[in-house]
Amino acid sequence: MFISDAYAQAAPAAGGDPTSGILMQMLPLVLIFVVFYFLLIRPQQQARKRHMELIAALKKGDMVVTSGGLIGKVKSLQDDEVRVELAPNVDVRVVRGTIAEVRGKTEPAPANDSKPAAAE
Repeated sequence: MFISDAYAQAAPAAGGDPTSGILMQMLPLVLIFVVFYFLLIRPQQQARKRHMELIAALKKGDMVVTSGGLIGKVKSLQDDEVRVELAPNVDVRVVRGTIAEVRGKTEPAPANDSKPAAAE
């Protein structure tokens, strides 16, 4: 009355390919890795690359925001430090890596041989 019937599962064929079973078990793990790569790893690498390009392109006069939220103008650049003017006569030295964004880029200086057109 309380005992249920037990049915045996069908055994795989003896002549079957054992590697197909392993591949089918590994397929979900491979798919999960591919999804993680395209959703997490690759975007992080691209964001890091953009940040490194932003830091390399800094120049005097750019308006920047540090990772601490300070907004200022780049006064001078060194190898690993940037001197930022936060207010008149208030300069701070920050590490280049802490520059979070560039708000206002300065225009490149015009070439010496090009002269502005005269107004007529």
